[in-house]
Amino acid sequence: MTRTLILTRHAKSSWNDFSLDDHDRPLNNRGRKSALAVAAWLRNNGWLPDEVLSSTSTRTRETWDRMGLRADKVSFHRALYHAGSEDMLMELSSATEPAVLMLGHNPGIAAFASRIVRQAPDHPRFHDYPTCATTVIRFDIDDWAHVQWHSGIVQGFTIPRELLE
Repeated sequence: MTRTLILTRHAKSSWNDFSLDDHDRPLNNRGRKSALAVAAWLRNNGWLPDEVLSSTSTRTRETWDRMGLRADKVSFHRALYHAGSEDMLMELSSATEPAVLMLGHNPGIAAFASRIVRQAPDHPRFHDYPTCATTVIRFDIDDWAHVQWHSGIVQGFTIPRELLE
């Protein structure tokens, strides 16, 4: 049996209102377009989540909303707000559905992506994981509790800039 992880950094956020706490910043116009483009890429490739694990931040929530995808289970975890790779692995290990979309933040999501895959995709932006970057990763496991570092096989990687050109 296999499991699929869709690992997405939140879309581009707005810095227009400096009175907002970082946790509360919304997406900007480019971010809204990026979320739609990434969702279309996922749909076109048949990579759809059954479960979503997301940071509680406004920009991750809005990224998920703007994607317009559906999932059986959607949960927001404060532990994913600016989480490091170890915390992200712990959150993922508690997932129960076969296909999980995880929404998070840099620098943790870039480190997590690099550590969770066997081999990084041949893409110049993979290791810095720009906003709304998305990797689809397959694991040959039957339970998320068995996920280990350097075990995922990359099925696809994209960044919004390539989708919106």
